[in-house]
Amino acid sequence: MTLATRAVAIATALTLIAGCESEAEKEKEKDAEKLKSVGSSAPCAKDAKAVPAPPGFPATFPLPQGMVVTSAEDRGNSGLVVQGVTATAFKDVLKGLQSDLPAKGFTPKNGETEPHDAESDWSSSDYDGRWAIREVDQCGGQTLVSVVARKK
Repeated sequence: MTLATRAVAIATALTLIAGCESEAEKEKEKDAEKLKSVGSSAPCAKDAKAVPAPPGFPATFPLPQGMVVTSAEDRGNSGLVVQGVTATAFKDVLKGLQSDLPAKGFTPKNGETEPHDAESDWSSSDYDGRWAIREVDQCGGQTLVSVVARKK
């Protein structure tokens, strides 16, 4: 293989990898925007109507205490998505996720925390995913939770 051929092969591979990362980033941005838009119309925990998590969602994922799952979606290759609300305060949900995930075999990575919202990627032996939380002002500081899980 000539040097020019190698360079073209490497450039092609990098372009393909960058394209995959770009799609993954677009999915993350889409989920974050959805969480923000849902936040203003989310039901308070006392009014939330529970739905079951989608089949295949990791049963051992430590959803926050008192969380009512209000929507569940199977997005095919993009993963299984659950959203819900809990009366637990944002800072307590954040602290719980940061300690409960590793304790249950889910490794957090690439997290970001702001005063009223936070998010992090995570992985386990069987899944990769992302969680995001947002304080719901109209519900006295309750917390909106979104979790995406993709089977490896």
